Amino acid sequence: MTRRDFQQLALIRLKEAKVLFDNKCYSGSFYLSGYTVECALKACIAKKTKRFEFPEREFVNQIHTHKLNQLISLLGLKRDLDNEINNNVVFASYWGYLKDWDVKVRYDRNVKRQQALDAINAISDNQNGILKWLKNFW
Repeated sequence: MTRRDFQQLALIRLKEAKVLFDNKCYSGSFYLSGYTVECALKACIAKKTKRFEFPEREFVNQIHTHKLNQLISLLGLKRDLDNEINNNVVFASYWGYLKDWDVKVRYDRNVKRQQALDAINAISDNQNGILKWLKNFW
């Protein structure tokens, strides 16, 4: 997959999360919200991958994860993330909604409306949202 593929997938997953939310499918909406961030982070990883460079196996194995904080660390964005959190209280609250997202949420049937709404807003806010911030790096 290419960086462009991951960029497009991030936008598609956000659109799907909104459709599910609008149809009161809050668990699926929250699940796809996390995948939106994951796809955006993987677009960032693809950008850092140099053409014709053969990446080290350990790095390749580590990037095959769904853990958002681990992907942030692997990208070397931890300091940038901390700066954004410290300087932008809205972003900080948004990151708080999704930082612990886990792929296991796919088995959770009890995600509430507000939780799904908070996740969508955290990602899609055009001024302070997570996706807007990640686009600086993808």
